[in-house]
Amino acid sequence: MLEGVGLYWYYSSPHKGRSNQFMRSLIQRVDTARVLVDGKLVSSIGIGLLAYVGITRGDREEDAKYLADKILNLRIFEDLQNKMNLSLRDIRGEIMVISQFTLAADCRRGRRPSFTAAENPQDAIVLYNYFVKLIKDVNGSVSQGVFQTMMSVESINNGPITVLLDSRRCF
Repeated sequence: MLEGVGLYWYYSSPHKGRSNQFMRSLIQRVDTARVLVDGKLVSSIGIGLLAYVGITRGDREEDAKYLADKILNLRIFEDLQNKMNLSLRDIRGEIMVISQFTLAADCRRGRRPSFTAAENPQDAIVLYNYFVKLIKDVNGSVSQGVFQTMMSVESINNGPITVLLDSRRCF
C-alpha cells in the first residue's frame, strides 16, 4: 500500500517485521514449454505462461495467494488491437510452474550468489504445492517440473515478454 507524506511516497508493506526476503516469480509468455528430467519428458504446455517460483524463508500462504492471483490475471496477452489487455484466464492459456530456488539469490556481495534466503526444501515444498493448488483451482490444470530435481526447461518465448513479480510488491 502506498502512503503519502507531503510530496513523498513510500511503500508500506503488509509484511511488517519480516526480513526483505519475499516470494518471487519470473513469468514468461510462451508459445510452448516443456520440462525434461534425465532426458525424459515430464510435462509440456502450449500457448500460455512459464512461471518460475522462488520461495524464501518466512514466505506464507498470503504470499502464494498474491502471486497466484497476479499471475493468472496479469494482462500480458494481446487483444484484437494488439494491446496487452488479456490475461492467461482470458485466453484460456496453459501454465507451467517450476520451483526455482535460485530466484532467492543475493548477488550484492562478491561474485558467488548466496542462497541463504531460500526456504529449506521441506518447508518450501509445502508452500510450492499450495501455490500449485491455487493455480489449479482457478485454471483447471497446471503442468509442473519436479521439485528439487535438476531439470532441462525448454521454451519458445512469445514477444519476448518476461515479468518479475514478488509478493511484497517491490517491483
